[in-house]
Amino acid sequence: MATPLRLKSLQPERVAAAVAADARLIVPVGTCDAHGPHLPIGCDTILVDRLADDLSAEFGVLRVPTVEYGASDDATHGSPGPGSVRKKTLHLLLNDLLASWEGAGVREFILLTANGDDAHQEALATVMTVEARVRVVDASPGRPGAPPDVRGQWRRGGEAETSLMLYLAPHLVDLRLAQDNTPETPTRRPNQKRRGQPRADRWNPTNGIGEPSPAKGEVLYRHVRERIAERIFRAPTAVG
Repeated sequence: MATPLRLKSLQPERVAAAVAADARLIVPVGTCDAHGPHLPIGCDTILVDRLADDLSAEFGVLRVPTVEYGASDDATHGSPGPGSVRKKTLHLLLNDLLASWEGAGVREFILLTANGDDAHQEALATVMTVEARVRVVDASPGRPGAPPDVRGQWRRGGEAETSLMLYLAPHLVDLRLAQDNTPETPTRRPNQKRRGQPRADRWNPTNGIGEPSPAKGEVLYRHVRERIAERIFRAPTAVG
């Protein structure tokens, strides 16, 4: 069974050989923010880290260590644990990293992320290189074409995300805490908005979690992985 090509675990000669064989590089970019009381803070990171490993193993493409922090609005509202960097900081970090790898021969970067915050997406989309191609890949499962049994169920801390974590990291999910995630326990008035809130699918206790299961999570994960594999890794590429 193929194993991932993890840059941090390889000797320089093996890294050089991997880049010579395939000049693409997988760069997973996670976040550290809350996804409900029952899920780990690193949901996005866990997802992109697993995807990077699986895609690296399947296609023989080198992957780098996951960037653990992103520009996440959810991590800026004072609760303990979550952490975020500014859009400019994330942009500069990725610029520097990609420049060093481009100088070593990488000709295409595949940035995997599952965070849809505007600032985060903009930081990734505006990364600059000299000649190398940069592709930002949204790994969020809640997109058109998702499996019918979870279509329309995507919200932070909801059924789809909880199912994903039950499949990928069940030991990090505490469904006992999710019992409070019901319409009877609102945390703010129905039309009350938080300052800086960029999107409507943010978790809140009135969303409910439906009927999550590891089986649904596996279907979702395989759907996401296959979508990325088909669109990014099996499609013709201009990389030489």
